[in-house]
Amino acid sequence: MCAEIPVVDLTATGINNTRLREKKGMTVRDLQRIMGFANPQAIYKWQNGICLPTIDNLLILSAVFGVPIERILVCGKCRIAD
Repeated sequence: MCAEIPVVDLTATGINNTRLREKKGMTVRDLQRIMGFANPQAIYKWQNGICLPTIDNLLILSAVFGVPIERILVCGKCRIAD
C-alpha cells in the first residue's frame, strides 16, 4: 500500500517567487531592502530553487506580494510505501 504526502517543489516555488516579484514590479534589490538583508544571495537561492524562505520570511513575502503563503509555495505529491 502506498500513501501520498505533500512536498514543496523547490524549483517550481523558485520560479513562482520570481514571477510574483516581477508581477509587483520589484527588483531583487527592492526585495532585499524590504527583507532587511545585507546582500541578495538568499533571494537568489530561493528563486533558483536551492532552498526555501523561513516561515518568518514567507510571512513577509506574503504581505509584500499580497497573496497567501499557499500561493507562494508550489506543492506536489510524493508517494511513500506504508
